[in-house]
Amino acid sequence: MAISAESKDGGAAIAARPSGRPRSARADEAIIDAALDLLAEGVGVDALSIESVASRAGVGKATIYRRWPGKYELLMDCVRSMKMAQPEPRGENVRDDLISLLGVIGLNDDSRSEKVFPCLIPEVMKNPDLRVLYQQLIEPRRARIRTVLQRGVATGELRADLDIELTTLMLSGPVVMQRMLDWNPAIQRDGLAERVVDALLAGAAPR
Repeated sequence: MAISAESKDGGAAIAARPSGRPRSARADEAIIDAALDLLAEGVGVDALSIESVASRAGVGKATIYRRWPGKYELLMDCVRSMKMAQPEPRGENVRDDLISLLGVIGLNDDSRSEKVFPCLIPEVMKNPDLRVLYQQLIEPRRARIRTVLQRGVATGELRADLDIELTTLMLSGPVVMQRMLDWNPAIQRDGLAERVVDALLAGAAPR
């Protein structure tokens, strides 16, 4: 899916990255860092512009447009750059695999994330194009959780009538809300994945 974005000359929308000389990894990093810095400093998503990112990164607008069709695709790569790598489930038991997968949700080594994620969530909710991109970004994590749950049903660790999609949401939702938004300050983040998994498995185990 291509999202319309104003071209560098203010005219036609750019739908795809044109071919040309190889991309510079250093330029990519500078652009992403610039966007993250601006968001962390309080520049809202609406106010964030390709011009401001280019100025902060020390590159031309055309350099950004050669890499990303528009602002939203750049923002999703910014989010992707802060996400920790997803572990591969070991397949020994459902509980350990789910704890492993939930354990990295919302965790990263970038101190800017605690300021960036909260300002992105409202934009994801109100912007259909950005929401589609975000759904694509988190789908690999959901797919891994689904696989673990489906395997648990097949091995008898989980109920045969388990609603896989609802259970996936029930597992990831509390962790996302608590780690990214600190939804309930009374709940400690330490051991959160274990507590969520154990609470859910108490109802998902075979009767």
